[in-house]
Amino acid sequence: MIIDTKYGKIEGIDQESYMEYRGVPYAKPPIGKLRWKAPQETDCWEGVYHAVDFRNKCVQKRHQAPPYDRDFYGNPDFERPMSEDCLYLHIWTPKAGTEKAAAEKLPVALWFHGGAFMGGYGSELEFDGKAYCERDVILVSAEYRCNVFGFLAHSWLTEENEKHISGNYGTLDQIAALKWVYENISAFGGDPENITLFGQSAGAMSVQTLVSTELTGNMIAKAIMQSGGSYGGGLHRDIALEEQERYGEIFADLMGAGSLEEMRAKPADEIAVMVPELIKKVLSEGKAVNNRLLLTPTIDGYVLDGGYYELMDEGKMKDIPYMLGTTKNDIMVTPEMVKESTYSELYQGCIAFSLKLEELGRKPAYVYYFTRDLPGDDFGAWHSCELWYMFGTMERCWRPWEETDYVLSRRMLDYWVNFMKTGDPNGIGLEVWQPCSRERAEIMELK
Repeated sequence: MIIDTKYGKIEGIDQESYMEYRGVPYAKPPIGKLRWKAPQETDCWEGVYHAVDFRNKCVQKRHQAPPYDRDFYGNPDFERPMSEDCLYLHIWTPKAGTEKAAAEKLPVALWFHGGAFMGGYGSELEFDGKAYCERDVILVSAEYRCNVFGFLAHSWLTEENEKHISGNYGTLDQIAALKWVYENISAFGGDPENITLFGQSAGAMSVQTLVSTELTGNMIAKAIMQSGGSYGGGLHRDIALEEQERYGEIFADLMGAGSLEEMRAKPADEIAVMVPELIKKVLSEGKAVNNRLLLTPTIDGYVLDGGYYELMDEGKMKDIPYMLGTTKNDIMVTPEMVKESTYSELYQGCIAFSLKLEELGRKPAYVYYFTRDLPGDDFGAWHSCELWYMFGTMERCWRPWEETDYVLSRRMLDYWVNFMKTGDPNGIGLEVWQPCSRERAEIMELK
C-alpha cells in the first residue's frame, strides 16, 4: 500500500491486519552545520520511499541499569545504530480497507519515549502499534535528539541564532514531528484534529512542555503523561537559558573547544562520551540538578516563556482532556515510603495537576496509580514497567506473566484507547474511572 504524503510517496510493511511504516523522515538530518540548530523541513523525494527499517537512534550511552537492561534493552534484534541522523517517525495504521477506517478518520496517538532526555528511542522492545491498530487507533512514535545533541546551550550558539536563543533542539524536533503528523496523517487514514500526545518519564515531561508552548498551536487534542506530568512537585525543574548556557560553557571546556566551529567539527562519538563528565563536573561544583536531569527543556522565551507551574498558574496550558499517573515503586519513591504506604512528590503532583485544572475552571484530569508488582524479580511496580501493559507487548518480555497481567493489559489498553478517541477512558465492561476532583479525589488503581 503506497501513501502519498506532502513530501512524496511512502511504501511500508504489510502486517496483514495493519500497515507499518518505519523510519519516515520528518526533518533533515541535523548533521554538520545543522548540529545544534532547530530542525529543518525535510526535502521532497522522487519515486517511492521504502519505509521498512527503523533507522537510527540518537547518539547516547547504552542503558545498563537493571531492570531496564534486561527488560527493554536485552534483545539485540531491537538494537538500533546510533547517529545524529535520527529524526524519523514510525507509523502503525489499521488497513485502510477496514470498515472503520473507510468510514471515518481514525484517532491518532503520537508517542514520545523516555530516557531522562539522555537516551532511549522510539522503536524499543516494549513499543509497538499492533494493539492500537486492533482498537482502531493510529500510533506514531517519534525519535528526537537527546542529551547534548538535543539540549546543549552556549553563548556561541545564542549569538548565531536570529532569535538569540540556544538549546531545546530536542523539543523543537518533537514540535516538528507533531507538525508532520498534523499535516500528513490524513493520508494514512488519521484525523489531524484528534491527535493525542502521550509519553512516559522524559516523554511525559516532553508532553507537558508541548502543551505549555504556543508553538504547538491547536494541533494537540488530548494528552497523557505517565510518570512525569505534575503540578507543584515532581520531576520538572525550571532551567533558565543563562543557566543552561553555563553548563554549555563547562562542556566546551571539557571538550577542549575554543570556538563553535571546533565544537561542530568534533565527531559525534567523541562528544557523547563526555556527557557523563559534564554531569559529574556540574554535580561536583554543587549546582542543583534534579534527579540528575540537566540537559532538559529550557526557559528561553521562545519554546517556553515561563516555568512549568507558573504557566499553569497563568492558564497558559492547553485546555484539553488530560490523563496522568505514576507507579508504586516509581522514581522519587523510597523503600520506606512503600513500607509506610506514603506517596511521592510525583504522585502528589499528579493529583495537584488535576485539582489545578479544576481551579482554572477546566475539567479535572483522570489520574491513575499502577501498583501491580511485575512477576520474575523483586523490583515491584517500577518506573516504566507499565509500558509492557499499555502497549500490549508482553509476549516480547522474559517475565513469567500470569493471567492477571494479560487482563490488566487489556484493561489498560481499553482505557488508553477510549481516552484517545473521546477524552474519556470509560467504556463498556470497564470499571468506572472518575476524574480526580476536590469533591471526589478518585485515583484509578491499576493492579
